[in-house]
Amino acid sequence: MAIPAELRAQLQTRVIDTTHSPELRLQRLVELVFQPEGLALQYDTGATLSVAEVWQQRRANCLSFTLLFVALAREIGLDARMQEVGQVVSWYQDQGLIFTAGHVNVGLRVGGRHATLDLDQNVLYDRRGPRPISDRRAIAHFYNNRGVEHLAAGDYPAARAYFDAALQMDPRFVATWNNLGVLESRVGDNAAAARDLESALAINGEHAPALSNAVALYTRTGDIPHAARLQKKLDRARARDPFYQFMQATQAERSGDYAQAIHYYRNALKLYDNAHQFHFGLARAYFLSGDNRLAEREMERARQLGDNERQRALYQAKLDSLRRLQARRPSH
Repeated sequence: MAIPAELRAQLQTRVIDTTHSPELRLQRLVELVFQPEGLALQYDTGATLSVAEVWQQRRANCLSFTLLFVALAREIGLDARMQEVGQVVSWYQDQGLIFTAGHVNVGLRVGGRHATLDLDQNVLYDRRGPRPISDRRAIAHFYNNRGVEHLAAGDYPAARAYFDAALQMDPRFVATWNNLGVLESRVGDNAAAARDLESALAINGEHAPALSNAVALYTRTGDIPHAARLQKKLDRARARDPFYQFMQATQAERSGDYAQAIHYYRNALKLYDNAHQFHFGLARAYFLSGDNRLAEREMERARQLGDNERQRALYQAKLDSLRRLQARRPSH
């Protein structure tokens, strides 16, 4: 999280020297980070970069942005911290829906008020929302992400080095134990893979990725009773997970099985009723199945729960379209 000298100098002249007001310093910092005459920072989901690398490349994902912004905010005297969200769903036009276990953003306390700053504006947090974490855990996220990138590229020694570094930062970082299990499985060391996955489950017995990977491992190695026990735990965890239900709903919707989509969307809403995205999905499934009345009801609920005026206006436009369709239908 070290700040490069040139960036520190800009921070001094463009933020610190201009005002003593915490609110104005925060505003100037945001301008420095995002405006063209500053860093002109661009969002890049694949850019797991250090603070210095973000400065050089002018791009960052949520994690790198959080490390950068917290470092700069502290430098100008603000009370800033890293925050973690256990699960999120993000929406990207080019990649569709992405479910992520683990997300970080910035927590600020300015003028007695708390605020959250998130680079990803298309994200739905889990029901617990952001929680403060230590710098060491945030850095564990960084090393874990780097390890995953090398794992995906087939560079197993580099992946292992990053995973080891993550666990040095936080020995209870479940995602890294799970990823180490995947790595060991890929290199053919099933015993080590089992140890790593069991380490993950000892920390969090309902960690779905570790449960899923353990089921696959024990099935492959012939330990069917163990796999069956873990499969039951995985099924129970998924039944309680609104995001899993939501992802199943979207998959059913894409395949044209609207009755199944409605089933899963309703399950998701039983677990997380305040997510406007879930109501919108259910409205869509009802509409595609031919039930405009229920589609209108769910669209209205989505509109009421929208995060901001722009979102609510979009839902209102869709709601108006539905009502026009309803009005055109012949009455019996």
